[in-house]
Amino acid sequence: MILTDTHTHIYSEAFDEDQSEMMQRAIEKGVQRFFVPAIDSTYTQSMYDIEAKYPNQVFLMMGLHPTHVKDNYKEELKHVEEELGKRLRGGLDKTFYAVGEIGIDLYWDKTTLPEQQEAFRYQIQLAKKYKLPIVIHCRESFEEIFEVLESEKGDDLFGIFHCFTGTIEDAHRAIGYNMKLGIGGVVTFKNGKIDKFLDQIPLEHIVLETDSPYLAPTPFRGKRNESSYIMNVVEKLSDIYQKPIEEIAEVTTRNSKEVFGI
Repeated sequence: MILTDTHTHIYSEAFDEDQSEMMQRAIEKGVQRFFVPAIDSTYTQSMYDIEAKYPNQVFLMMGLHPTHVKDNYKEELKHVEEELGKRLRGGLDKTFYAVGEIGIDLYWDKTTLPEQQEAFRYQIQLAKKYKLPIVIHCRESFEEIFEVLESEKGDDLFGIFHCFTGTIEDAHRAIGYNMKLGIGGVVTFKNGKIDKFLDQIPLEHIVLETDSPYLAPTPFRGKRNESSYIMNVVEKLSDIYQKPIEEIAEVTTRNSKEVFGI
């Protein structure tokens, strides 16, 4: 059984003391594919380091996280563009598999909305240039996200709506823009809400994620998350869809291959 964690920050400082052990626990649970989103330029080397340690399991993204759209965001976007260019045009053996995580976050700071919108749109256009999927971060910003997606929609726009927490209407809108829904620990929360309608969304539109070290599933809620806990998400989806765990793993991994091309 092959499990794919489509969103995990395994280079995070939260794993400084036990990164190798954390990775081994996940691999023992069947997680063979770790897709790793970027945050900003300060984490780039840490991402390359974890990729070098696990070249057959770790697949990197490049992008600027919306909560890190600060005064220097144009310099950060230049870094994103340069790193994409070096790997995707420079003939290197390694590559990037998505532009992410990108998007809009209005939970922490509403004052940077215009800059976040600009950064989001710019990175979508980079993804189109390199024929890559996008991985969207959306927090208290569904309408703002959909407004940008509507203006950029087309066959060359596709990817994952990371940590999906919206309504069934939001789910259908996201799918309409060629997005898979990234489902993680929130689906196990009593107040997570998405478990109430997820069975109405065909499994072909779902991918698994942990967003570790954040958003640990029940019964680990409030503690550090890690990729091995993806099994708790699989078990919850098995219950929701009334399908065997092995089928959940197979279909969601196939969906991830459709997005990332590997």
